[in-house]
Amino acid sequence: MSQKITVLLADDHSLVRKGFRRMLEDDPSIEVVGEAANGPQAIEAATALKPQVIVMDLAMPELDGIQATSQILKLLPDTRILILSMYSEDTYIRNAFAAGALGYLLKNALEVDLPYAIKEIAAGRKVVAPGLSIPTTQETPGDFDKLTQREREVLQYIVQGKSNKEIAAILGLSVNTVSVHRANLMQALGIHRTADLVVYAIRKGLVTLPDTPITE
Repeated sequence: MSQKITVLLADDHSLVRKGFRRMLEDDPSIEVVGEAANGPQAIEAATALKPQVIVMDLAMPELDGIQATSQILKLLPDTRILILSMYSEDTYIRNAFAAGALGYLLKNALEVDLPYAIKEIAAGRKVVAPGLSIPTTQETPGDFDKLTQREREVLQYIVQGKSNKEIAAILGLSVNTVSVHRANLMQALGIHRTADLVVYAIRKGLVTLPDTPITE
């Protein structure tokens, strides 16, 4: 028998992870080797387990799927990442592929052929949900490219409503350093008020809010 495709499931809802695990365990060519409930856990699990494929929810607490994807691929460039999302807008799809993902499926689709998608991206082929397309790469850098990785992390926490002090504690930085990152990212995006920054970041798909909680 050929070697199984190892998979890490990253989603903040345990019921969703259990459902995907059951679906994948029915396929003898796929082995689920771990689970993660948020972006930092996904990075930690990926580093420890080194799965061939990561099924990554786009909207997760702390770091979203796009930022987690970007960081994982810097550490493990051969990893294949499949994004699952509730968003069908081009901005989210473009940012996902720009971060290095090879697949983008909609979580609310009636039928998600997850095993097929995993096998496709494991083979290095791109996968996108029916009815969607991979947006063509823009010649000019997008807003996502204007920000450093640390600025993207700070932006994610700003959108979650955290103060500079709270962000500093989470990231292990000084409050002054966080203030500098906040000022730099606002300058890069040409925005001067936090409220406007939050609206702009969500609208442009630079960050996502965690999915609405479901009963578990």
